[in-house]
Amino acid sequence: MNITPAEAVPVEVLPPEPTASTTGSQGPPIHALSALVLVAVDNLWNLAEWVVVDWIVTIPLSFITVFVPVFLLQKFLKRDSNGRALAFASLLGVLAAIPSSITGTPIGLALLAWTGLSKLHSKTAQR
Repeated sequence: MNITPAEAVPVEVLPPEPTASTTGSQGPPIHALSALVLVAVDNLWNLAEWVVVDWIVTIPLSFITVFVPVFLLQKFLKRDSNGRALAFASLLGVLAAIPSSITGTPIGLALLAWTGLSKLHSKTAQR
């Protein structure tokens, strides 16, 4: 038996091709349920804008009641990293803590359009 030794073959190792999961998800960066939490809590605490004395309680409660669920939604449903989920939760928490309704402002409308809630509304209107 005549066995010849194997020859070395040059191999080029390439990085993996980027996929949709590695380049970021397609669609809005904020989950639609996160925006819905903001709208619900913002309107729930809307009565407090008339009673300035209660602001010491309602402003932190508004922040917390939006921050916690938005962080969890972004982290587990949207599958964002801890830092990204923390950033979006902080942003929406601060917007909810402003003692005025945000949904009727240009910022609120832009946020709802950004998250795609307008698509949800148009689907229900077609039924």
